[in-house]
Amino acid sequence: MNPFLALPLVRKSLVFVVPVCVGLSLLSSCTDQVTSTVRFHRMTPVYTTTQEIREAVRVLPPQTVRGTGKIFEYQHFLFLNEPGQGVHIIDNSEPTQPEMISFINIPGNYDLAVQDNIMYADSYIDLLAIDISNPQDIRILHREENVFPRFNSFGFYQDAQKGVVTRWEELDVTETFEGEFSGSLWEPGIYQYFDHLDIAEHARESFVQQSNVPIQEFGQTEVIPVGRGGSMSRFVVNGDHLYTIDDENLQVFDLISPSTPTSVNEMSVSVMIETIYSHQSRLFIGAQNGMFIYDKSIPESPRLLSSYSHATACDPVVANDTLAYVTLRTGDACEGVENVLELVDIKDAHSPHEVARYQMQHPHGMGLDESTLFLCEGAGGVKVFDANFPFELEDNLVATIGGIHAYDVITGDNKLIVIGEDGVYQYDYSDLNQITLLSKITRLAL
Repeated sequence: MNPFLALPLVRKSLVFVVPVCVGLSLLSSCTDQVTSTVRFHRMTPVYTTTQEIREAVRVLPPQTVRGTGKIFEYQHFLFLNEPGQGVHIIDNSEPTQPEMISFINIPGNYDLAVQDNIMYADSYIDLLAIDISNPQDIRILHREENVFPRFNSFGFYQDAQKGVVTRWEELDVTETFEGEFSGSLWEPGIYQYFDHLDIAEHARESFVQQSNVPIQEFGQTEVIPVGRGGSMSRFVVNGDHLYTIDDENLQVFDLISPSTPTSVNEMSVSVMIETIYSHQSRLFIGAQNGMFIYDKSIPESPRLLSSYSHATACDPVVANDTLAYVTLRTGDACEGVENVLELVDIKDAHSPHEVARYQMQHPHGMGLDESTLFLCEGAGGVKVFDANFPFELEDNLVATIGGIHAYDVITGDNKLIVIGEDGVYQYDYSDLNQITLLSKITRLAL
C-alpha cells in the first residue's frame, strides 16, 4: 500500500449550502432542500502500454540532470538515477571533475544496484540486467518481465490492455449538486483531492528519499567487484542474489547466471516497508512502523529473526555488528511526528531494543564508515559524529556540512558523496576537522 493512500482523501472543502425556496413570493416557505457547491482537483491516470515502455529503453548521449534520486558508486563510475526517467553514467576517475558519459533512458526507473559489471535496474514492472563493463558501449542483456506487478502509482496498477500509469492529467473542478456534501469524492478510476498537492512531485519526493544501500560480500569464495550506495534503497545485491522490496514484500532473485536474474522467492514482510540494508548475514528492512531483521545464511530463503516497532515515520536504517541506527522524521509521505535518531541494540538479533535516542532537526539517510556516522538533516545539511561514543553522540558532533539540502550519503575511502535536492556533492573527509568540497554535479533548476 502506498503510504499516501493512507491519508484522508478529503482534507478540506469549500462547500456552499444554498436554501432553495418555492412559491411565488418571498413570503413563501422554504423547503429543507440544499444545494452544495464543491471545488476540488481531479487527477486522472494516463496509461502507457508495456510495449511502448519496453521499446523506449535506449542509451543516449549525456543529458542534463533534472532530478536526483538513487546514486551508486562502482569502481570509478557513478550511476545517478533520475527518478522515473533513467540513469546518468558519470566517470568519477577525478572526483574534482566528474564527467558525464551517457544516459540510459529507462522509463519507470527508481532503483538500481551494480555488481560484477552488471547493473540491475527497475523499469516500472520489469527488471533489467545491463552490461556496463564498457560505459562507452552499454548493452541491455536481459529483461525479466512482470516481476514487480505491484508497482504502485497511487493505487493504480498494471492493466493488461492499457499498460502502466505513467502520468496524470489534472483538472480544477467545481461541482454543484442537490443535498448536503457528505465529505467523500470517491469515484472509480480517478483520484480527487482538495489541497494543491502536486501528485507527480509527491511521488518524486517519495522515491528520491530512497537511495541505495552498501553492498556487502557474504559467503563468497572469490572476490566479486561490488559497488556502494546509500541508506534508502529497495535493491541490494549480495553475491549470487539480488534482494528487492516493494511496499509489502521481499523478493529474491537468483544471479547464478548474472545476466539473467530469476525470481526464486517472495515473502510478505509488512505494510509500508521502505528500505533494505545488508550487513554480514543479515538484512535490515525499514518500515514506517518499525524495523525487521532477516537472516540470509540461506540466501534464497531469508528467515525473519525479529522486528522492532517505532512511531510511524519514514525509516532508513544502517547497522554494524552491535547497533542499528534508525532515523525518524516528520512530514513527507509518512506523516511522522518525531525528528529523532534511535539506536537499537542488535547484539541479540532475536531481541532488538532501543538503547539511546537523540533529537534531530529533520533526519534522512545515513552512512557508517567504521567509527564515523554521517547523518543527513535535510535543509540542515550533513552532521558528522564520532560513533566510537554511540551513547554520547550529542557530545561528539565532529563537523557539520552546511549549505546543502541533504537526502542521503555514500561513504568510504575518505570520500563522501551526498545526494542533495539540487545535485550531487563530493567531499574529502580524510581530515574530519577540515572536510573539503571536491565537486558538485548540479541539477537543472526547475
